[in-house]
Amino acid sequence: MAFNYDKYLRLEKMPTLWCWGCGDGVILKAVIRAIDKCGWKQDDVCVVSGIGCSGRFSSYVDFNTIHTTHGRTVAWATGVKLANPDKHVICVAGDGDALAIGGNHTIHGCRRNIDINMIVINNFIYGLTNSQTSPTTPQGMWTVSQKAGNIDPTFDACKLAIASGASFVARETMLDPKKLERTLVKGFEHRGFSFFDVMSNCHINLGRKNKMQSAMENLDWIDSITTPLSKYEKLTPEEQLNMFPTGVLKHDTEVREYCDMYEDIKAVQQGKRKVITQDDFEKKI
Repeated sequence: MAFNYDKYLRLEKMPTLWCWGCGDGVILKAVIRAIDKCGWKQDDVCVVSGIGCSGRFSSYVDFNTIHTTHGRTVAWATGVKLANPDKHVICVAGDGDALAIGGNHTIHGCRRNIDINMIVINNFIYGLTNSQTSPTTPQGMWTVSQKAGNIDPTFDACKLAIASGASFVARETMLDPKKLERTLVKGFEHRGFSFFDVMSNCHINLGRKNKMQSAMENLDWIDSITTPLSKYEKLTPEEQLNMFPTGVLKHDTEVREYCDMYEDIKAVQQGKRKVITQDDFEKKI
């Protein structure tokens, strides 16, 4: 029996404004299937998106949604989650939105380990605003802002999330939607900050300007720079250069979730307890 996507979409917004062949639509469908697999009610889900191609995400799904300013998805999502700790909050941001102007908020969302699911749609470019260098643009690639070739080192989003304290970190590509769906379910079911680096194609503003004339050529390139974690760990340090491992890279269930600790603070302020002790921070989630 075919999956009923219509239930979760704002059909009056269809078709989407994404370019033909864009991976954003594949990711949207994987997110919808993962939410359905988790059994979440639509009224219990809030999707927050920012500015960029990924920012349209919240316009197309029939949940509680917020379309906010550039780089502020985690800040808004934090407020939503603290006010509604029993709800499921999903951030969707592009690589520029999440790692450049929004990098500070991403870091502190990870550090707090608040129960938010952050999906970074990483297409290696500022796609909506016509091809400026983003934090994940590979060195040497042509961009509008670096026409002689990008000289900035490529940002590894997952390493940032791990170092900042996110308790669940994963990387997938939109090349295998079913695997992406399974990984999203694992992260959605995790209590804590779940960070997903989802590599996707922008064949219009990255690919065709860097000798990848079609969506398939762009996808082949993404396939060439990614490999499952089990295979990545067997590579030599030299072979690991310029390669990105996929799969669940971190899954820590020993760290307390931020909303739970916030409840401890409220209990002190309400006079229900005297003080928060170190033991409170060592409780497992």
